Amino acid sequence: MESFDVNRHSSGRRMNAIVLAAGKGARMLSTVPKPLHLLNGVPMTQHTLKSLEELDLERTVVVVGHEATLVSETLSQMSGNSVRLEFVEQTLQRGTADAVQVGLQVFNSDDPQAANSEVLVLPGDMPLLSSKTLRELQEHHAKSGAAATLLTAVFKDPSGYGRIVRDKRGEIKRVVEHVDAEPDELDICEVNTSVYCFNSLLLNRALKEVGSANSQNEYYLTDVVELLRAGGHIVTAVIADDPDEVRGVNDQEQLVECETLLRDRTEVR
Repeated sequence: MESFDVNRHSSGRRMNAIVLAAGKGARMLSTVPKPLHLLNGVPMTQHTLKSLEELDLERTVVVVGHEATLVSETLSQMSGNSVRLEFVEQTLQRGTADAVQVGLQVFNSDDPQAANSEVLVLPGDMPLLSSKTLRELQEHHAKSGAAATLLTAVFKDPSGYGRIVRDKRGEIKRVVEHVDAEPDELDICEVNTSVYCFNSLLLNRALKEVGSANSQNEYYLTDVVELLRAGGHIVTAVIADDPDEVRGVNDQEQLVECETLLRDRTEVR
């Protein structure tokens, strides 16, 4: 990947957000669209959107796909932040890189300055993620001047998660998905949470080089990390203090686990 010259991030640069909520959620074994499964009576993705309300964001785009109209209307009606929410449909679910590209097109199509802003990307199936953690990620990204800042976590059992591969100096080299990892990479306990801050211009250009030659034949957003590193750009990370915050929901069992943790958190407050 060629190296691109852009101004480093400054505290005055704008930040937008893209929430990925296009998946069908086949493993949920339900006719309810995955983003609308309830935790404590609130749709899963609504918890994610709530965590964004305390952040200083210009615009928030939610990428929807399966049952796009139902998901969009439900989240819009329930969100106290509905004026700032925008929705765009990923008509074909071809992977996270494609979903992010769909989201970025919303900003770039009507806002010339958006191309050189910053963008926070996060999944809509992470209902325990806190505003505090997201602010820490934003602040670290701003201070580091990085092209990409990843939120990572350390799990005793990292099964199913993409692993963070670091070089001998401890710098992030790439992210490898669990299904594509070599045996020694599967031993890594630091995982990718799928929450990132990116420089939009560099992200846009890297996305164009992402291929689908992997076990899922999908366009992985994680491939952007290696592309940015190859282009000589800074890629850094923030390790989540509480790994429970970055629990994703892919089936009913994980939904119940997250609901229990969310209820316990609410009771403590």
